[in-house]
Amino acid sequence: MASAQDWLKSARRVLMPVASVYLLLLAVLFLLQSCLIYHPDTPTRAIVATPGSIGLAHEPVKIPTDDGQTLDAWFVPAQGARGVVLFFHGNAGNISHRLQSIRLFNRLRLSTLIFDYRGYGQSDGEPSEEGTYRDAEAAWRYLTEQRGVSPKKIVLFGRSLGGAIAAHAAMRRDAGSLILESAFTSVPDMAAEIYWFLPVRWLTRFDYDAEAALASVAIPVMVIHSPDDQIVPFAHGRALFAAAREPKRFLKISGGHNNGFLQSEQQYLEAIGAFLDAHLGK
Repeated sequence: MASAQDWLKSARRVLMPVASVYLLLLAVLFLLQSCLIYHPDTPTRAIVATPGSIGLAHEPVKIPTDDGQTLDAWFVPAQGARGVVLFFHGNAGNISHRLQSIRLFNRLRLSTLIFDYRGYGQSDGEPSEEGTYRDAEAAWRYLTEQRGVSPKKIVLFGRSLGGAIAAHAAMRRDAGSLILESAFTSVPDMAAEIYWFLPVRWLTRFDYDAEAALASVAIPVMVIHSPDDQIVPFAHGRALFAAAREPKRFLKISGGHNNGFLQSEQQYLEAIGAFLDAHLGK
């Protein structure tokens, strides 16, 4: 019969490799967080199409940031525009992958300024949380100072990761309204759901806390989310709506994380149109 010492040795032989793999996984998650969050389609970061591809005129724009980077952007005017969307896209791809969203905003008589964060598309630099907030400020300054757009005519729109950046911008700037689509509450919340078996709240070096930002946002807010979202759970959209102040509106759409706005296009247009009528003017 095996002694207690033999059992201990056997347990060590089993547990040591498991512990080593666990610690290695922790180290990888800690060191490679940027790679897990930002997906700018490296190494090419190519612009694969332009608004002209869908029949929309546009103006190529270069936007300087306050720390010496230059952002690549488009300004897409709408006929009889009643406002301008400042578009914060998600964590993957670049501005050339958002043409269908630009088309829908154009139908709503909204001009669009869409830009690539540092390290995305043809923009300079490498992405970081603080860097994306600086990029948002640079885009805001371009609209209000270079183009003379009234802050109350600016709709801050953020999808997925862009929702957190848009919410942060809304906390700092008095825009006309804020729309968050398929957005998460925070990076630590998302990480804790995905890597539930790891102490990720202690490990994460990113916040992107949209839920906390909304507590300080005083402008009208619309939250859009789908129960079918396979990347950001529907509960995040409900939590963001709960955190927002009045006046606020929630739109439940159908479809996945990346195509819900197209699958629910008519409902999407009607609801956003009504929201804009109420808070931007007809």
